[in-house]
Amino acid sequence: MKKVLFLLVLVSVLLVTGLFAKTTITYWQYFYQTKKDTINELIKEFEKENPDIKVVHETFPYADFGTKVASSIPIGKGPDIIALYYGWLPSYVGADYLIPLPEEYFPDEYIDENFFSFVKPGVTYEGNAYALPTAVRALALFYNKKLFEDAGLDPDNPPATLDELLDYAQKLSKYDNKGNLIQEGLGVQPNNQGHHWFREILVRQFGGTPYSDDGYEVTYDSPEGHAAFEWYTELTTKYNVGFPNFVTDDRTAFNAQKSAMLVDGSFAIGNFLKNKALDWGVTTIPSKDGIEANFASFWCHGITKNVLSDPAKEEAAAKFLKFITSPSAMKLWLENVGELPANPELAAEYNDDPIYGPFLQGLSYANSTFFVDETAQRNVIVDAFDRVYLEGEAPDVSIDEAAEIEQAVLDEFYGK
Repeated sequence: MKKVLFLLVLVSVLLVTGLFAKTTITYWQYFYQTKKDTINELIKEFEKENPDIKVVHETFPYADFGTKVASSIPIGKGPDIIALYYGWLPSYVGADYLIPLPEEYFPDEYIDENFFSFVKPGVTYEGNAYALPTAVRALALFYNKKLFEDAGLDPDNPPATLDELLDYAQKLSKYDNKGNLIQEGLGVQPNNQGHHWFREILVRQFGGTPYSDDGYEVTYDSPEGHAAFEWYTELTTKYNVGFPNFVTDDRTAFNAQKSAMLVDGSFAIGNFLKNKALDWGVTTIPSKDGIEANFASFWCHGITKNVLSDPAKEEAAAKFLKFITSPSAMKLWLENVGELPANPELAAEYNDDPIYGPFLQGLSYANSTFFVDETAQRNVIVDAFDRVYLEGEAPDVSIDEAAEIEQAVLDEFYGK
């Protein structure tokens, strides 16, 4: 009798254990408070709907993130799902960090029907889709309404053209009795969004293109690119309406009401909303000769090769990825982080919003560059600006040098 009872208890334990056994997956992203909090909120909801899956969430400082990834995934450690900037995707695939999205959960038509058209090229490499975003980002012009009024400018009529932007920037700049800039009319920060503004927007507005259609060739070393870079650098060298690292950086300066305008991404909205002393507005990027342009970018989530050792993990990772890129997750992300929904139907609901609307309008004519080494490609523009600003090099000479350096980066990656 005791033996039978023991067997019954054993069977019960095994059944209970089997029923409630959980598959554990790990999600990594760099630390950004609102993103961390939002993912934690989404994990709670996901685990309620999927009690057989446990998600471990880990974050790391941005500066250390790449090193942690490179030292973990190749040896089968670290994340099963990872957040990555879409511009890193070629190098991540090349390093064998990611697996293609499981076709069962993410067929081509699913991506086509549920995401902006520029998303698919940004997450596809050699014919396979490797990641999906929760949100997308565009650029717009933030401006301080109080500083506008102090300068005698109408806060309901922000600059719509580059000529107006330069005029407003000069009127909004303040100097001490020695001529030192004490209030920026316009933030000039190449290592923030300035390098995108020049390369992806100004070059196009001046009539050029930053890259060839296939992305293999740098093309901003052209007369149009020269003119665009000269206009951009003269904000500092000729007009002195702003300079790099003014009050640490342009976003900090704007938050401190020491900068009247700046070109920044929709991801900055959350920071400015928290500043109750800041009376600000946002408008679309000023155009030139009727030419409008914008830069679309996004962070996305990919599944790492670590799941290949366990089919249950691969399935759990696919379910979690689909959950955090769903419209409900996108809506929460917009509310908490300020980044725009990657689903065009959901995004359209905010077209008339005074804050989100200008960014969404920009998405309709935005371009999205496929970076092969985002850090290196950013730095070539930052260094080019510094050579003009700090060393007095001619803008056309400096940007030609930048193009040559960046071309070498592309050639190395594409194996030319």
